[in-house]
Amino acid sequence: MPDTHHAQLDWDERGQPLSRSYGDIYFSQENGLEETRYVFLANNDLATRFAALADGECLNIGETGFGTGLNFLCAWQLFEQQAPAGARLHFVSVEKYPLHHDDLQRALALWPELAPFSTELLAQYRAIHPGFQRLLLADGRVVLTLLIGDAMEQLPQLDARIDAWFLDGFNPAKNPEMWTPELFAELARLSSAGTTLGTFTSAGVVRRALNAAGFQMRRVPGLGKKWEVLKGHFIGNPQGEGKPWFARPARPAPEKHAVVIGAGLAGCATAASLAARGWRVSLLERHAAVACEASGNPQGVLYLKLSAHGTTLSRLIVAGFGHTRRLLERLQRGADWDACGVLQLAFDDKEAARQGKLAAFPADLLHSVGREQAEALAGIGLPAGGLFYPDAGWVHPPALCRQLVQHPLIELRPYQEALSLSRQDDRWRVDGPSGTLVEAPVLVLACAAEIGRLLPDANLPLKRIRGQISRLPANALSSQLRTVVCAEGYVAPPRDGEHTLGASFDFHSDDLTPSVAEHAGNLELLREISKDLTERLHAQTLDPATLEGRAAFRCTSPDYLPIVGPLADAEAFAETYAVLAKDARQVPDASCPWLHGLYINSGHGSRGLISAPLAGELIAAWLEDEPLPLPREVAEACHPNRFMLRTLIRGAGSPT
Repeated sequence: MPDTHHAQLDWDERGQPLSRSYGDIYFSQENGLEETRYVFLANNDLATRFAALADGECLNIGETGFGTGLNFLCAWQLFEQQAPAGARLHFVSVEKYPLHHDDLQRALALWPELAPFSTELLAQYRAIHPGFQRLLLADGRVVLTLLIGDAMEQLPQLDARIDAWFLDGFNPAKNPEMWTPELFAELARLSSAGTTLGTFTSAGVVRRALNAAGFQMRRVPGLGKKWEVLKGHFIGNPQGEGKPWFARPARPAPEKHAVVIGAGLAGCATAASLAARGWRVSLLERHAAVACEASGNPQGVLYLKLSAHGTTLSRLIVAGFGHTRRLLERLQRGADWDACGVLQLAFDDKEAARQGKLAAFPADLLHSVGREQAEALAGIGLPAGGLFYPDAGWVHPPALCRQLVQHPLIELRPYQEALSLSRQDDRWRVDGPSGTLVEAPVLVLACAAEIGRLLPDANLPLKRIRGQISRLPANALSSQLRTVVCAEGYVAPPRDGEHTLGASFDFHSDDLTPSVAEHAGNLELLREISKDLTERLHAQTLDPATLEGRAAFRCTSPDYLPIVGPLADAEAFAETYAVLAKDARQVPDASCPWLHGLYINSGHGSRGLISAPLAGELIAAWLEDEPLPLPREVAEACHPNRFMLRTLIRGAGSPT
């Protein structure tokens, strides 16, 4: 099957890449570096602007056409040369056809002076799938958000304020859809007063269309054979935000100190994202260490159950998978994680039909395999073929949590259980059994369903689902299992001499003592996955009462999406937007009555490995007024205020 998701390249006699689709070069064949530095860096005055950044400030650059990443790498190099140590760079770039890793490596080898930057980019350049993909570089000081897909599908979903634009699509004559008034209107929507813009083209039609969109453009001398290029700035009126209940809250007090309650994956990821932006984080945990509850299983699976219809959940899963997959490169492969692949069996007709609809996804994310191929990949006998996710695998979640909190600005405070919250003088106070534990202007609740106890008035519909895994001793024959295999349950290749098998779902039990009945149920899940592996593990003779295992509560929401973001005061929300109970189409002007400085990161269910780390980035983006790491529609679908909104709209008789 032809690869329609990646750039198809030809290479000229000098080893430089050309786009087969557009019949155009990626950069000047005479002076690529000089042209980038002149057209985009100098014409946006970036050297001066980087040097003028204050400690903690971030400059946001937007680009049309990531290509080989040359413009990004040159901007990053200049940022390192000019910006103060506490400043940050955020680069957002849209790319319809991303390069394969090997092609990118070959192209960037042409610029040895950029090697320190291109090496780090290449190490993180994996799982670059359609939609929003976030890459953290320079210990989080530099953030690259790639929007993979058609510009006019991706840019309207971007929630950001851009300070400087690089317009670098292929030549307007060869790629006209990247130079349209509609696209320029999106650039204007994302711009502030004074946002600058540079582009290599001097075409009159481009200049006039940019002027009409609110930019003041002028021709300036070009470089080399290029007589003229365009530079300018935005003089139009910056557009306001949309619905007030999803708008960004006012930035908190200047003191960058946050309390995060809960040191599971959601809390550790939030702490890491904030610390990378210069925040001091007090991470409260009622147990002795990180990852003692739902994040404490020996092996979790990067499990991507996707929909063919581009649902909100699917877009979240693809973006979250890419982000987590890149984070895992920091861990020790084999002990803490393994990209062994995940095989989802087509275990019945319904599942086979569902899988058959997923052909639109890139083959390097998933591809269909028959039974024989599935058995060859897994190393064991299987009842069916299915979908194979070659870049997925298993993770030891406690190792990821420990890695995330390894930052000098994060103070882990074990044995500190939060019992009540209060807000006084623009600060949140957290009280425990013996009095006040800590105070700070920002509070993030990442303590799963315990949020209901701490915030009873918010009425967040979080529910707990008990899950139990079983640990099976590996042997020489069972150790031939090479991939994670999933049906109704899952089994993973051995880690530390044991296979993890699971997991049960119990909506009613509050007892976390591992039960014999659920061990027996897990063994039944194993038989459905592979009778061959069941025999290799002698599972038919195992007494469930002798098995080791672990039970924990997953925390989910009614719509199966996580609950991530700032939270309004429920009573004031109902009063402020009471008109919605009569007419759900109204968008009142009144600003949202926020619980200032309060954020939620919860409800990740069984997908926490995929969604929780990116949710930490989402909260940091709100607090720092950065570009969001998810499409606006997805971020709004995960917003805590959605439940208050639905309650009001139900009063109007509209569907929720």
